[in-house]
Amino acid sequence: MKVLFICNQNKHRSKTAEKLFKAKFQTKSAGLYNEKPLTKSQLSWADLVVVMEDEQRKEISKRFPKEYLQKKIISLGIKDIYSVEQPELIEILQKKAELLV
Repeated sequence: MKVLFICNQNKHRSKTAEKLFKAKFQTKSAGLYNEKPLTKSQLSWADLVVVMEDEQRKEISKRFPKEYLQKKIISLGIKDIYSVEQPELIEILQKKAELLV
């Protein structure tokens, strides 16, 4: 399964998730508000899109309405308060991993 992890900047949460789950899934990550924001091609690639906050789901629906309707998108509800690969972030991601299958 191809899983795309999305957060605001693609620096901490989505990057950590991409690395953490790459042994189980084909993973990529993207940001919505960085220098190279999420593209239609990246969104089309994914079987499952995982956002860190509900607001990101809304932003995807605005930018890519057609693709949004065709994708399974889940929100993990993880606030932007963690550093990349922070142990607490990894623990939360592992606990929420059951949502991915």
